[in-house]
Amino acid sequence: MVPLVLVTVVAVRHRSVLADGFGLLGRAEWPWLLAAVGATCLTWVAAAVTRQGAVVERLPGRRLLATQFAAGAANHLLPTGLGASAVNLRFMAVCGVPLARSSAALALYLLAECVARLTLLTALLLAFPGALRLGTLLPESATGPLLPAVAGAVLVAGLALLAVRRLRRPVLSFLRTALGEARRVHALPSRALALWGGSFAFPALQATVLVLVGRALSLPVPVAHMAVAYLAATVAVALVPTPGGIGSVEAALVVALVAAGGPVAVATAVVLAFRVITVWLPLLPGALTLGALVRLKVI
Repeated sequence: MVPLVLVTVVAVRHRSVLADGFGLLGRAEWPWLLAAVGATCLTWVAAAVTRQGAVVERLPGRRLLATQFAAGAANHLLPTGLGASAVNLRFMAVCGVPLARSSAALALYLLAECVARLTLLTALLLAFPGALRLGTLLPESATGPLLPAVAGAVLVAGLALLAVRRLRRPVLSFLRTALGEARRVHALPSRALALWGGSFAFPALQATVLVLVGRALSLPVPVAHMAVAYLAATVAVALVPTPGGIGSVEAALVVALVAAGGPVAVATAVVLAFRVITVWLPLLPGALTLGALVRLKVI
């Protein structure tokens, strides 16, 4: 019952977003929106393939796919992907994967997804250099305090590892486990292909959903530019610790689409409809699935 209560709270807090989004869906071209829903469903398949590629053991396919659907709901209730990570750690534990190796698999998954997203963004920016003005996503006034803050955090973390033995030993142990797990995974071509293929497919499918919604609402922005806008916006808000990126993703996507040449009103409509399809529609069934999986002891 707890996931259902939390979903209700989140929905009530953002009821205006839901109302606006559903209103816009009623005026959009439905064939494009149905295609967007289909692409959203494929993102769960891509996530399941990537999760399987991160571990050597064979995971039960149907339960793995159901877990990714449920993890999407959990991911929108806790900050910065903690919900999905917790669900997948529990699933791998039930499947018999030791905690150290399941944690290493989770880190490998996150690393591969980050590398794939940045690679796609870089490739599209090189192919379409005028697609986006990155300064609109990260103003120059923000780079001054941001870069020193990141450098300071890295420096403090490094000094803490050097000075505190109780901290250094478990971190080094985890790194050894993670490197060993990465070598084992990449020694199997099927696992390596699943890991990196799924990692590239997931953001590509998410960008496809935004493009399809843009076409449904007649957003006057080229397809490649919309894909760049999505990737740039999600990279820009990656460090914002909001549950499921609610609030920060919407703002960054609107700014990115406007920077790509879209009118503000239409860009806002596209982002609202995009988030309704990818977040709000799957939220309640995902929470129900999460509760069922917990009750069945799948996680």
